Amino acid sequence: MPRHLLAAGDLDRPTAEHLLDTAARIEQAIAGREVRKLPTLRGRTVVNLFFEDSTRTRISFELAAKRLSADVINFSAKGSSVSKGESLKDTAWTLQAMGADAVVCRHSSSGAPQQLSAWVDGHVVNAGDGTHEHPTQALLDAYTLRRHLGGLQDRRIVIVGDVLHSRVARSNVLLLRTLGADVTLVAPPTLLPVGVSDWPATVSYDLDRALVGADAVMMLRVQQERMQGAFFPTAREYSRGYGLDGRRRDLLAPNGIVLHPGPMNRGMEITPQVADGANSVIVEQVTNGVTVRMAVLYLLLSGSEGAL
Repeated sequence: MPRHLLAAGDLDRPTAEHLLDTAARIEQAIAGREVRKLPTLRGRTVVNLFFEDSTRTRISFELAAKRLSADVINFSAKGSSVSKGESLKDTAWTLQAMGADAVVCRHSSSGAPQQLSAWVDGHVVNAGDGTHEHPTQALLDAYTLRRHLGGLQDRRIVIVGDVLHSRVARSNVLLLRTLGADVTLVAPPTLLPVGVSDWPATVSYDLDRALVGADAVMMLRVQQERMQGAFFPTAREYSRGYGLDGRRRDLLAPNGIVLHPGPMNRGMEITPQVADGANSVIVEQVTNGVTVRMAVLYLLLSGSEGAL
């Protein structure tokens, strides 16, 4: 493991597979336990440093740390000294003085976790920075895909939606390609970033054609809060061209699965019938997120597997 987990692009294949294998061992270790906890990080302190709202990710990291018996401090920018003008560097020094062993950072500015890692002695985990990356989301997606598909080598994965504003898309493309998958990005031209042709993925504007025979499709949330202009005419028009309904789901391979990082805009990027259907693993992604984040914290703070 590297000292920090800042980007999925920093992980080579052996390291990524080691993380996923460790998550599988942790899942086995706590399965069937009345108290689903391990004592491996007792006495360690994990700080959730969130400058941007994300209830799902924060709770997932908090639960992961507590299941490893670590002490958890939740720090929200709202109502803190940050709202009074304190800088990120001042906050980092405060955490350093408190003896934080790991800092899980979510920030609206790309590169903030990387900068934070230069100011603290503890380990830093990127929980999403701007439109850059969200590595633990990519890891939990890969973990979910691997469980259902048996492996990722040469599997066809289609990622659909707002790629321009999505850190999840970037991290997934990099990690899934590292693990041997063939990735296709599907989006309106207005929702693709400049330079996407240099990404290790195929780009398509035809969702129906891309879905035929695919092993999995990952729908991205249309991030309306990040949009400053009209990237598509109407929600109905977007749904007609790039939404996943039952007809399109049936274009997947027989055992193809549907993923979504959440939260979902039901009826826009995905219909309720598909989101709640038999091929959907969206709820399982949330469960797997806790397990994968346990593995990340465990390997960063423990560095060994003796307790498993």
